[in-house]
Amino acid sequence: MPESKGHLNPGASGVHLDRFELGPGLSDLVRHVWVGRWAVPEGEVRPQRVLTYPAHNAVIMPELAALFGPDPRIQVQELRGTSWVVGILFRPAAGPLLTSTDPVALVSSSEPLPAAPAGRLQQIMTPPSQDRESADQIDWDRIESDRGDLVRVLRTWLLPVAADVDDRGRLVNEACRLAEEDAGITRAAALAGVLGVSERSLERLVRTHIGMTPKWLIECRRLQQAATTLYGSPGTDLSVLAAELGYTDYPHFSRQYQRVLGESPRTTRERGRDAAGSVSGASQPS
Repeated sequence: MPESKGHLNPGASGVHLDRFELGPGLSDLVRHVWVGRWAVPEGEVRPQRVLTYPAHNAVIMPELAALFGPDPRIQVQELRGTSWVVGILFRPAAGPLLTSTDPVALVSSSEPLPAAPAGRLQQIMTPPSQDRESADQIDWDRIESDRGDLVRVLRTWLLPVAADVDDRGRLVNEACRLAEEDAGITRAAALAGVLGVSERSLERLVRTHIGMTPKWLIECRRLQQAATTLYGSPGTDLSVLAAELGYTDYPHFSRQYQRVLGESPRTTRERGRDAAGSVSGASQPS
């Protein structure tokens, strides 16, 4: 399964998340497909916290087929009842190939995606007994079979689009890959230097594909790593984590974390402890 740091609190009961790739010919266009199925008991809710990658997502649900731009703030989706979602996390190169809308206008926004094979996906994702299923009755064994059907449908839709990815698209893909994977890159100037382009050229390239700044590529990686680390390893020392991520000090890290994620690093760590059902005696910075 492809790794993702965008989903900040995986593992909620009654919620099944699956990720997979679409195979040859689509690596320049698609990062992975993400599929969610949930069956939440009546009267309960499962909040899902997501800090999106700096790229577009196609989202198909029973009532929706839309293209979402990246969002520099935390998104919280509250899951209720029984339903599903199929999403495609695109590479940065995909933006101009999927829409004529200025990518800046799609930041923190969305638009209809009529080209998506929504009807066919609904047939795959909705079993005849859907209305009668509950949290204890969903047939999770169907997931592997559904995955194969989804791959075939999505490849048919997206292979012609992938054929139009050009050198500029591949360059912005590489810029985002480096910003995400190279922890030594903490400034936009350093990213431009590694790519062999000017800062101004990098700025234009990123904005025309995803509507964001090169600085956000780096900041997104740091905050995703921070949030998933604190939730999954709640014994993590906050000051040490801030230093490892390249922040000048813990207060700077904490302010930025609070601004984007809407809660303090300590709060995320406590939620991770609660979710794990454990109590940690890790020290906190003064």
